[in-house]
Amino acid sequence: MPQHYDHDRGARRPSSVYPMTPSPGGRRPRRHRSPLPVFLLIGVVIVLAAVLLFLRLPGHKAPPSASSTPSPIPTDSPAPTPTPSPEQNNQRDISVPDWITQDILPLNEWSRPGDPLPQVNGVVIHYVGNPGTTAEQNRSYFKNLAETHEAYASSHFLVGIDGKIIQCVPLNEIAYCSTVRNADTIAIECCHPDAEGKFTDETMASLVKLVDWLIDTYDLQREDVIRHYDVAGKECPIYYVRNPDAWEDFLDNLTFPHP
Repeated sequence: MPQHYDHDRGARRPSSVYPMTPSPGGRRPRRHRSPLPVFLLIGVVIVLAAVLLFLRLPGHKAPPSASSTPSPIPTDSPAPTPTPSPEQNNQRDISVPDWITQDILPLNEWSRPGDPLPQVNGVVIHYVGNPGTTAEQNRSYFKNLAETHEAYASSHFLVGIDGKIIQCVPLNEIAYCSTVRNADTIAIECCHPDAEGKFTDETMASLVKLVDWLIDTYDLQREDVIRHYDVAGKECPIYYVRNPDAWEDFLDNLTFPHP
C-alpha cells in the first residue's frame, strides 16, 4: 500500500492509520524521504526573479567595463564627483574661441551627466581608436549612447582628421573619458587616419592650438598635459604611447607660462 504524506510538511501519517507490513527477515521496510516540496522550489525561483528585476531597475545597473577595442572610441565608466578644492579655477564664465565649433550634447546619463567640474588640474589626450572616422561621426556616437546604452563615454573636445575642433561637453562639466581623472581634467579625443594612430598635421596643429588655449586659461604646466596611458596604463593615444619621443615633441611645441 502506498505511503501517504501531509501536504504542508511532508510528514508521514501515523502507522496506526496505515500499518506497515514487516519485510522478510523481520526488518522494517526503509522509510523513503519526502522530495523537496514543489512550493519551496517555486518560492526560490520567485525570489531569484525579484532580485534580477531589482538589479535592472534604474540606478542599479553596473556601468559597462572598459573595452580593449574601442567602438568607436575608448569606453569609460563614471567616476564620483569630487569634493571641490578650496581654490576653484573653473567657476567663472569662459569664452570659447570662435575657431572651436560648439555642438554640446544633450543632457543624458551616458555621455553628458551634467556633473560639475569645479577644478581643472590638467588636460588628457586620447585617440578615438576608430581609424578614418570624423569628429562629427564620433560626436554622433556620444549622442547616440543616450539611446543605445552601449557605454559611458564622451569628451570635452573632438579634433578631426581635417583639424576641425568640436566641443561636446561644457568646460564646467565632467566628461566620461579619463576614468579617475574625469573629476579634474579636460578631455580631448583626436581622430586619426589609420590603425597606427598617428595624428595628421592638421590634427596636430589644431591640438597644439587648443591645448595652448587651455594652458593659458587654467595656468597649466608641462606635467599637467598627459595621455590616457598616464592615467590608466591603456595604449591611448596608441602612437604616442609606442613612440614616446613623438609625445615629447608634441609637448615641446606647446607654450607654457613658466619655463
